Amino acid sequence: MENVQYAEELVREFLVFRGFTNTLQAYEAELSTEIGRNFEVDKILDLVFSVYIPKYQLDRLLSIFSFLKQCFTSPADTVLYTALLKLEQSVLRYYVVNALKSGRQEKVVEFFSASGSYLMQKREDWIAWFAIPYIKNPSLDPQFRMYFSKEWSDTLVLSFRNFLSGIFNGTRIPALMKISTEKNMIKCLKSDIKQLNNKLSELQALLEVKEVELSLLRRNDHSINSGHKNLLKITTAGSSVGGQAFSGVYEESSTSSTTVQGVNSQTLSSAKSRAEKLCDSSRMSNAENEQILVTEEDFPEVKVDFQETFLGHNSSISSCRFSASGSNIASSSTDGTVRIWTYDSSTPSSKNATIYCGAEVSALSWECRSDRLLLIGTANGGIKAWNADAKRVVCDLSTSKDFPSVLDLKCSPVDPVFVSAAASRRHGSTIFDRTGFASLTVWHMKTWKPLTVLPLGEDPPAITSLCFNHNGKILAASATDGMIHMFDMSAGLQITGWPAHDSPVSSVLFGPAETSIFSLGSDGKIFEWSLHNQGQIIWSRDCSRFCNPESFNKRMHEVALDSNGKRLLATSGLVRAPIYQVQGHERGLRTLPHTAPITSVDWHPTRSIYVTGSEDHSVRVTSIL
Repeated sequence: MENVQYAEELVREFLVFRGFTNTLQAYEAELSTEIGRNFEVDKILDLVFSVYIPKYQLDRLLSIFSFLKQCFTSPADTVLYTALLKLEQSVLRYYVVNALKSGRQEKVVEFFSASGSYLMQKREDWIAWFAIPYIKNPSLDPQFRMYFSKEWSDTLVLSFRNFLSGIFNGTRIPALMKISTEKNMIKCLKSDIKQLNNKLSELQALLEVKEVELSLLRRNDHSINSGHKNLLKITTAGSSVGGQAFSGVYEESSTSSTTVQGVNSQTLSSAKSRAEKLCDSSRMSNAENEQILVTEEDFPEVKVDFQETFLGHNSSISSCRFSASGSNIASSSTDGTVRIWTYDSSTPSSKNATIYCGAEVSALSWECRSDRLLLIGTANGGIKAWNADAKRVVCDLSTSKDFPSVLDLKCSPVDPVFVSAAASRRHGSTIFDRTGFASLTVWHMKTWKPLTVLPLGEDPPAITSLCFNHNGKILAASATDGMIHMFDMSAGLQITGWPAHDSPVSSVLFGPAETSIFSLGSDGKIFEWSLHNQGQIIWSRDCSRFCNPESFNKRMHEVALDSNGKRLLATSGLVRAPIYQVQGHERGLRTLPHTAPITSVDWHPTRSIYVTGSEDHSVRVTSIL
């Protein structure tokens, strides 16, 4: 409790120092409601069922659930978020039933007047309830009888108790509330995990050697008895077999050889060498231990449900993006053409269109709330707003002459605004060398006028990638100097930032629960950064095999997360792209091949479907099992 009070004092002191008087008043008002109640389940239940509901304090009842949604759940956590929504609906129904039992029909009418628009979003669940104030004996109505029973109300209280106990006793309490109780525990757990990982790596290495030895003994026995010589060749980095160089690849071959024993000894030597490397890697830190250097052949191919190929472009693909619903795809090419199309024959093609922009298209961004608007950024500083319903450009904007290249565009998921990242130009050998200073502009999507320019300091390096969090209050931006910047969109100020890579950052996006940030550097490294412990890497992969430094001479690479936040897809300088298992120990996957490098990737907003664009002028939509 002392730590909670100390944290509250720090927040209050900060708001006074910054002069945020309105925020301070709102903060004091929230504290006075005692919503948190020190996370004591019984007190919160007493507050809901003995105060707010009997006294018809609807605003405060709704604020309880607003508080729980903001502090303990995220739309990305589907199971918990859905459970909380269902619990909220049940408590609101209890509010209505309690009012009817007390003969306060006017409170029920007030309830539907105040919350009608919100409840209509759940039309199937609530439409019958709008008539309940006018039913003579609703407790006898078969449709509502259950809600007037004592068994249902007791079950509701028990469910609420179990839900609160689960989130308060679990890991979802904000970090400030667990300062003293978890410090020692975290240290012990980290030490134990590190030791276990070290032991696991050593055991895996030894097991690998034993498996190779056993396999070779079986193969030798088979070759002697049958006269066939099927060899297992294990090549180390830098060795060459049949004129092809590999790195740590297991390959079965039927080519004949006259020195079976020689190959076996070389095989064992290579296996032991690899095992020694694995044992050495076990002494690294947890983050480094997660970095597994693999080749394309190490990744199994994805299992495909279906795949559709779009051949409507005449030059290299620069970007491809699913719409908000996932029904439509916008793809662009370096010749300045944008195509809107559908991959499912059952989906209406009424939005299909071809847009000619007159310059290379460098960025695409759909409006987050519908499939109506598409923003298009070009390499000459142009920004077009395309109305997919009306099939016309509704606005044609331009960045300032000092920043003639649009590098990225992102629409807010909540507010009618978008942010453009533009840069000045200069001469250089790589795409990062050719970008100069940065400009971040916030635009209004109704007036189509700039609202503000986000502060970046004097002569800031170019911003390469943008990403909003789920409520549009935080904007993450990556830069060519290796920094990640975080902006408070309501205040229009930068709130934090840290050096993420020793090289330019090409792509940045929020993790599934928005407690982390993913970044891809031009060195081919992918990092997941903790937002609770700034600067801490919690997951990493070396993607340099696919995103090699030479490929950045032409374009920036990018990454995309699936809707569950479990699979990370990256662009590639090869004909296949890698799909990494985030926070897992499973090997990654590789996509089906294009005939040229993969330049753009995106995931469907709700399904296991991804889209890839390539230098071979094609765009492919792939559904995986």
